[in-house]
Amino acid sequence: MIRVLLADDQALVRAGFRMILKAEAGIEVAGEAGDGAEAVALTRELAPDVVLMDVRMPVMDGIEATRRIVDGEGAPRVLVLTTFDLDEYVYEALRAGASGFLLKDAPEEQLVAGISIVADGGSLFAPAVTRRLIERFAGSRPTKPPPGFDELTPRELEVLGLIARGLSNAEIAETLVVSEHTVKTHVARILMKLDLRDRVQAVVLAYEAGIVRPGEG
Repeated sequence: MIRVLLADDQALVRAGFRMILKAEAGIEVAGEAGDGAEAVALTRELAPDVVLMDVRMPVMDGIEATRRIVDGEGAPRVLVLTTFDLDEYVYEALRAGASGFLLKDAPEEQLVAGISIVADGGSLFAPAVTRRLIERFAGSRPTKPPPGFDELTPRELEVLGLIARGLSNAEIAETLVVSEHTVKTHVARILMKLDLRDRVQAVVLAYEAGIVRPGEG
């Protein structure tokens, strides 16, 4: 059973999501929060598997709430909800540790699938829209390479660049003429060395560090 916390300042939005998720056998709504501070407190109290997080909320926005929620061992995954697909708030939430984002008007099956993917440790990484989002905002966020960056091997840097272009493990394996298992090992080592939670954060970092530049295919 996947336990979900709904965090949105609009009661009607929460009610809509609750109704959708109530119909799903493998998902349980563990609780609801009306602002970011309440979301952080309820996450600690209820220990959900996934937090559906609106980014624009009073008291504490979803970006700061995401940062606090994912900071720690056994933290739940955060799936950001937004009205706009190219939104700086969403970009900042991905930087803060969210595992992906969904538009609020996404089809029900996409919502349910997204929750299952991130609960299982994956990232909701729709390459087309996520890449456009990151390309749009990463250029204005120059940052020094993070700790551990110098420890990446040339092959790991190559894999990181391919992740940032939206390639799956299978596509990376085909490009580099190696096994998919080898690619998974490289990805795991990249995330470990750079202290990243998942592929979404790896993509953000790759653009910000200049490994991949907007427009490169």
